[in-house]
Amino acid sequence: MCRFTLYLGPTIRLSSLVVEPKHSIIQQSFRSTGQDDPLNGDGFGIAWYVHELSPEPALFRSVTPAWNNDNLLELAKVVKSHVILAHVRAASKHGGQSEANCHPFRWGRYAFMHNGDIGDFAKLRRPLLQTLSDAAFAVVQGNTDSEHLFALVVDELMKGQATGLDAMAQAMANAVRRVVELGRDYGIGEPHYLNLALSDGADAVAVRYTTHEGYDGESLFVHTGRIYVCSNGECRMLAPDKGKGCVLVSSEPLSEDQGWDPIPRNALVRIDRDGAVAVQKLDD
Repeated sequence: MCRFTLYLGPTIRLSSLVVEPKHSIIQQSFRSTGQDDPLNGDGFGIAWYVHELSPEPALFRSVTPAWNNDNLLELAKVVKSHVILAHVRAASKHGGQSEANCHPFRWGRYAFMHNGDIGDFAKLRRPLLQTLSDAAFAVVQGNTDSEHLFALVVDELMKGQATGLDAMAQAMANAVRRVVELGRDYGIGEPHYLNLALSDGADAVAVRYTTHEGYDGESLFVHTGRIYVCSNGECRMLAPDKGKGCVLVSSEPLSEDQGWDPIPRNALVRIDRDGAVAVQKLDD
């Protein structure tokens, strides 16, 4: 399984997520503690927003391991943003190593990440594609389940009537519902593991979902406060649990400070541009 981190808050350097924390996203690429296999070395990706230059996120993705990419370290020193998505990949049986398969994925102003698997994907892939509009079909550039899942999200974004955060929340919930329905119609019972993150550069939505009975799903945590700071090799959230200003969502806690709360099983987290967080259950 992959690992990812989403940040929304005051402007920080990429290094505050990617390099400096004791359990940074680079550390999680070779020393993950939340899964049986500690390696996530099949590529990585970073998306970040600089609104004074473009409404679309910048992307840096590579098939090299995050721990062995000097360009990532150089960028992380100097690039700043108030919305950052970072992902390290463990290739699944559904796709090999190619840049197109590396997260985050981008469509217009949206950036998206996935950790997990669509169960029975080989059986679901063709009927899933048949449900997509032509525009959403064109979103699929790689061959993994994650790109197809993002196409479902895009399909829902295009046909939805809501805007902003409401539109993203509805699109994510409906995409999960469509995966579950496809599994019931065409699968043979493999469980789905759908940890997701989506942002438009202002607001964000995260999902922790599984159909695996008796299991809460892949780990996913949320941390809120005023600002996340790194100094002298130590990172922490200032004014934790304040609930306004700064939000981190991560597969594993980046640092050892208090306030990293697990997102409940089968829940959707809404994060508005002011850093307010609301958690809602998804209908099983």
